[in-house]
Amino acid sequence: MDFFNKIFRGDRVIWMIFAFLFTVSIIEVYSASSTLTFRTDYWRPIMEHTLFLLVGLGIVLLVHSFKPKFFSIFAVALPFTWFLLIATRLFGTEVNGAFRRFLGFQPSEIAKLCLITCVAFILSRRKNESSEDSAFKWICVSTVITCALIFFDNFSTAGLLYGIIIFMLFIGQISIKKIGFFSLATVFVIALILAFSFKFPDAVKNTPLKRASTWTSRISDYKEKEDIKSGNYVIDDDNYQVSHAKIALAQGGIFGRMPGNSQQRDYLPQAYSDFIFAIIIEELGLVGGIAVLALYVFLFIRAGIIAGRCTKLFPKLLVMGSALMLVAQALANIAVAVDLIPVTGQPLPLVSRGGTSILVTCAFFGIILSVSRYENPRGISREEAIVKEMEAEKQAAEAAENWTGGETGLIADTY
Repeated sequence: MDFFNKIFRGDRVIWMIFAFLFTVSIIEVYSASSTLTFRTDYWRPIMEHTLFLLVGLGIVLLVHSFKPKFFSIFAVALPFTWFLLIATRLFGTEVNGAFRRFLGFQPSEIAKLCLITCVAFILSRRKNESSEDSAFKWICVSTVITCALIFFDNFSTAGLLYGIIIFMLFIGQISIKKIGFFSLATVFVIALILAFSFKFPDAVKNTPLKRASTWTSRISDYKEKEDIKSGNYVIDDDNYQVSHAKIALAQGGIFGRMPGNSQQRDYLPQAYSDFIFAIIIEELGLVGGIAVLALYVFLFIRAGIIAGRCTKLFPKLLVMGSALMLVAQALANIAVAVDLIPVTGQPLPLVSRGGTSILVTCAFFGIILSVSRYENPRGISREEAIVKEMEAEKQAAEAAENWTGGETGLIADTY
């Protein structure tokens, strides 16, 4: 017990949420990876996923051992991620018409971490109204460059990241007028791009905006849903994933079919990543789905409590930005699985199968735990006090045992 108390520091609730998601991930990815086992060795998919999770656990332990002030290095690394994103566009691997991987990892995931840290750092450095104007300009420039580079190949990630930055500006008490102007200007530009793509779909096919045709088709398919009750519903290439996700949700019932008994995992192409929540409901039922959703809600609530206890602005903004990113991504994945929004391709944080996304998610968890340790007035001092108290009790017990043994020996010698 002493060993675990010394290794797993920080907020215990966050650790419990991490442990539950970690366990759900191994069980459900193992079950949902049936389509992958036909292409390779039976155990390889789950072994690779488990290895990434274990490396991610190591990242959590490493990151949460540093004080939050050291995380400003991620802000300095932001320009480096711009070069990685550009290199991905030029030399990356194209998958389904999008360039998202470069040398085996996704630079957009690293860019998310760096931009959130950069915004938190800039906001924490402002001191007066004039410095607020300068900070806001730097944040706008950093956000626009990062999100624009991600936007061409991953619209959903760019949109989520942009939304998180807007929330951080609000939490950082930037003028509502400035936030509103920045938001409206961005929405106007995005609306123009989508409107042009809808009107002239052939004109964007050979441009950097060629993915716009995919976005518009997904929006159109979502708007033009066929009524299943009419009897005219046909599963085709356009609604294939969504249809089988709905079947998985319907088959789950209240308590599910139990882990390993999913049927739709053999039909959903991304059952182990984008649509893993549908598999969770099919196997664990509505109860299991609500439990997984509750974990992310508790994560956000607990992060808010941790942020409220912070005495410094940088860790407060950093922990809220990290939690917002994790929870917003989870809600996006869940919303797609239950057909509330068009398909986005967002993984379920720490649960979906992946590489870079798991490692970056673990880094976010490590940041939250670090803040809970070092920036909580009752954090590290209380933690150390508990450890010292346990050591003192152990020493007292050993001393009492030695004293009793010595007294017994003395009495025996006397007689």
